[in-house]
Amino acid sequence: QVLLVESGGGLMQAGGPLRLSCAASGRTFSTYGMGWFRQAPGKDREFVATINYRGSTTDYADSVKGRFTVSRDNAKNLLYLQMNSLKAEDTGIYYCAARSAYFSSESKFEKDYAYWGQGTQVTVSS
Repeated sequence: QVLLVESGGGLMQAGGPLRLSCAASGRTFSTYGMGWFRQAPGKDREFVATINYRGSTTDYADSVKGRFTVSRDNAKNLLYLQMNSLKAEDTGIYYCAARSAYFSSESKFEKDYAYWGQGTQVTVSS
């Protein structure tokens, strides 16, 4: 069982930066891929960013490419999402997700994730 707790959300001005964190429990954090997803009001949850087990491979949604950066600190069991040049359309609940232990690669598909955090709200005002 992996518990994921997101933090760092809030109300931000468009154009500003924000960093989200996701703390994971357990001893196998360094063995599995991780991802960030978001859900805007009235819309389905969508992929944002993903990273493999050691942080060497990442992938992003086209809408955030060049503005967002996903990273991880395996020594601290932490996943990050650095968001720059925020836009109003970045508003939503942001979820971190973890694959099962030893599923080491990144993935942009929700079905590949076994564990989800409770989400953190990000609101960007224009």
